[in-house]
Amino acid sequence: MSASKEIFKSSVVCEVVPELALGRVELEAEAHSRRLLPSSVELKMLTRGLKALLILAKPEITLMVMISAGVGCLMASDSWRVIVLLNCVLGTGLLGAGASALNQYLERRPDGHMRRTSRRPLPTGDLTAGAALFFGLTLSACGMLYLFLQLNALTAVLGLFTLVGYLFVYTPLKKRTPLCTLFGAFPGAAPILIGWAAARNSLAPEAWVLYAILFLWQFPHFYAIGWLYREDYARAGMLMLPAVDEEDGKTTFRLIAISTQLLIIASLSLKLFARTGDFYFFAALIVGLSFYYFAHQAALSRSKLAAKRLLHASVIYLPLLYLFMLLDKVSLWMTTG
Repeated sequence: MSASKEIFKSSVVCEVVPELALGRVELEAEAHSRRLLPSSVELKMLTRGLKALLILAKPEITLMVMISAGVGCLMASDSWRVIVLLNCVLGTGLLGAGASALNQYLERRPDGHMRRTSRRPLPTGDLTAGAALFFGLTLSACGMLYLFLQLNALTAVLGLFTLVGYLFVYTPLKKRTPLCTLFGAFPGAAPILIGWAAARNSLAPEAWVLYAILFLWQFPHFYAIGWLYREDYARAGMLMLPAVDEEDGKTTFRLIAISTQLLIIASLSLKLFARTGDFYFFAALIVGLSFYYFAHQAALSRSKLAAKRLLHASVIYLPLLYLFMLLDKVSLWMTTG
């Protein structure tokens, strides 16, 4: 072989080898980056898990719990106290989300027999029971600790009452007595007391009127839900009143009418115990009578359509009443401060 050919071969090798080495380095770097980045399957699993945890926390119910606590806090305050309000809402929200998660853990088997709840994370297997239990306990503990450290001991005690009453009184009684809704209404109305205690570190008569309003509101709201899904409740062995009403709903809707009437009285009596003005009084009267109209129509027909309309009216009534309370409160702050 000539010297020129050897020189040519060596130059080609020198050019090709670095290119091959560089290509191998790039391939290894790309493979390493792929190992670091989650695959599409892993991303889907992560997204699915986060969605399952969100459903476990029942965001709609938790939001209403936070709103009720915030209203209680503002109604007890003499001025804007933003930090107290935020701490109250956040701590109560953590507690409410934890209670919802633990409730689904305890009711995972009945939920699987109900069409309304069969798509929840535990019946579908999207989450394990252990993961749900850990999630619920963690949120509940954080909520209790947050209320105690950032606010006061009374809010933490009320939070504990809410948690225990909801999980260990109301939840097991669903399978034992139609009075479960009555027992569940006591812890169900507690968030507004938590809000009041956050601002005052005590409970005044006005706080108990607010408690009575939220307590009574639960009956038309939950009995309407119970009537819509009474077959589901019966299938799961839940003794909710609408599912076991032997008078074809007469007892259920009679109690809806009575509780709605008492709710109107409680909302108007706030003027006697708190410094609310005429604006709140007449606004509460108008929305109260409007709400009663739907309750009365439901009692007359006892149909699912009327119950659905009553349910929608209930989720409009309470926020509107809260809004009128707060508008009246803000106007009082402006005139006195």
